[in-house]
Amino acid sequence: MTFLRSGRWLGPLLLLVIAIAVAACVPGSGPAGSPGASPVGTPQHPLTPASPGAGPDSLIAFVFTPIFQAMFLLLVAVYTALHSAGVPGAIGIAIIVLTLVVRAVLIPLYRRQLVSQRRMQMLQPELNEVKKRFRGDRVKAQAAQQELMRERGVNPVSGCLPLLLQLPLLFIMYSVIQNGLTSYDPIPMLTVAGVQLVPLTCPTTPPPPGVVKPCIDTIVPWLGGIDISRPETIELSLRGLGLPFSFGLSIMAVVSALLQLVQSRMMLTPADPTNDDPNVRIQRQTMLFLPLISVLYGGILPAGLFIYWIVATVFQIVQQYLIVGWGAMFPILGWYPAFARDHKPKFPVALPPPDPSRRSPTQSSAGPTNRATSADKTIRPRERGRQGRRGRRR
Repeated sequence: MTFLRSGRWLGPLLLLVIAIAVAACVPGSGPAGSPGASPVGTPQHPLTPASPGAGPDSLIAFVFTPIFQAMFLLLVAVYTALHSAGVPGAIGIAIIVLTLVVRAVLIPLYRRQLVSQRRMQMLQPELNEVKKRFRGDRVKAQAAQQELMRERGVNPVSGCLPLLLQLPLLFIMYSVIQNGLTSYDPIPMLTVAGVQLVPLTCPTTPPPPGVVKPCIDTIVPWLGGIDISRPETIELSLRGLGLPFSFGLSIMAVVSALLQLVQSRMMLTPADPTNDDPNVRIQRQTMLFLPLISVLYGGILPAGLFIYWIVATVFQIVQQYLIVGWGAMFPILGWYPAFARDHKPKFPVALPPPDPSRRSPTQSSAGPTNRATSADKTIRPRERGRQGRRGRRR
């Protein structure tokens, strides 16, 4: 229980989720399936659902294929409707619609995460007092903090599930863009029980090896005519500074990182200068630093994935604004706007009052009444006879 409460299990579990997501988000791969987007110089195959094979990767891919297929069906359905109507950059709008649908379905789950995190933040002063009371005894401090959280109805683990869910969704969306939007024939992925659910006409003859001719138009004019199935970068050279190298910078990755930084600051509480806990400082620094890592992914990941990331982050910012407000967003370089001062969220989070019924049996049995009864049994009554007086003379 201490291992779960300390949060040490998050790292290994995150690695496990990443491994599962990577294996699962390649529909049609493995010995029992056909690959999606083929490497340059190798023969290309239609994008087909994965089949269960002997290896664990094939089995995991088969289990997660329905999620990929459902998201891909919705994406292509919106794309074909917009493309037939002559809307430019239909695939970019389709990714936005798909993102909004996915986030709308997950509203209850993410609301539970926000409420859990906010209640933990509100309970933090009481947890710090418990930690100070048992200073030097880590086991008793953790046990007392656990009893306090149980009594107040706060479960820190309940807020971790949406965090773990983001990684599989991100990898599935990556696979939808990387494999689905670069395949010359995704018709098998649009077919269920022998029926093609979405009308899409694609060539059945594969292009020559090394040539990628996707069936879906992945050019988005309103984003500068970029191909969202590929990374979008601007080459920046540092030779003028005397450094003999250059690197690619993605504008969409920078926008995504800034929005994630806003989302992270809104989730934090205003800094308390009296709190000298180093773990709190490290947590705050980590939450503000992690969004900047996505800038490094700009030259690797397809641009369509950043459309998903940007829309999902904006959706989460709106959801946080309604539930937790501005948080620690302000002040920014000393600027504290009037609309953010004393702001009340539309759906504020309240910390539940102490509930004795949530106490553990050990804590309940040690209540005031039982402690008094136990004390009466252990204290010897005073004797008023000669032995008592004789004892006092001694």
